[in-house]
Amino acid sequence: MITYLNGRLVEKTPTALIIECGGIGYEVKVSLNTFSTIGQEESIKIFTQFIVREDAQILYGFATTEEREMFNYLISVSGIGPNTAILMLSGLSPSEIAHAITSEDVDTIKGVKGIGNKTAQRVIVDLKDKMLKFEVSGENISSSNNTLRFDALTALVSLGFDKKSAEKAINKVSNEQDSVELLIKDALKVL
Repeated sequence: MITYLNGRLVEKTPTALIIECGGIGYEVKVSLNTFSTIGQEESIKIFTQFIVREDAQILYGFATTEEREMFNYLISVSGIGPNTAILMLSGLSPSEIAHAITSEDVDTIKGVKGIGNKTAQRVIVDLKDKMLKFEVSGENISSSNNTLRFDALTALVSLGFDKKSAEKAINKVSNEQDSVELLIKDALKVL
């Protein structure tokens, strides 16, 4: 498995990059979001997903691990292949896709070329429970507080609490705590 490439950017097009690592040039297919995120730096690091098919071996590249994780979630859905997932990530950010899935916004998902009504509904059904991380990370809060909140929310949901009530409890006590354990204990008192 090739997890990332760290090398020299040789060529850049809206759909692919050529990255030289150790004298070997790797072609990496990318989304438009990744294309626009990567500047003109000569030395870059790109996270990858290696897909092997009967007729091809393809590297897909992502500017962030979150984008790669969303790609993997999307291709796990029947009817969504790697190229369709890249199209989705070209038009929408991972947090926008997560929001569309959690809010059951079929029209936003159908807006991607190649996705019909049935496939959009299948994406929602298959991935709705897996979008917690992306939904929490899309909120406007400080990054260290965001990590604490996400970890606490994940723990409370895994304990069987309803996500909405767990979020409310965390919101009530989150500014007071600087560790996950204390945040969970205080949230449990509220619950």
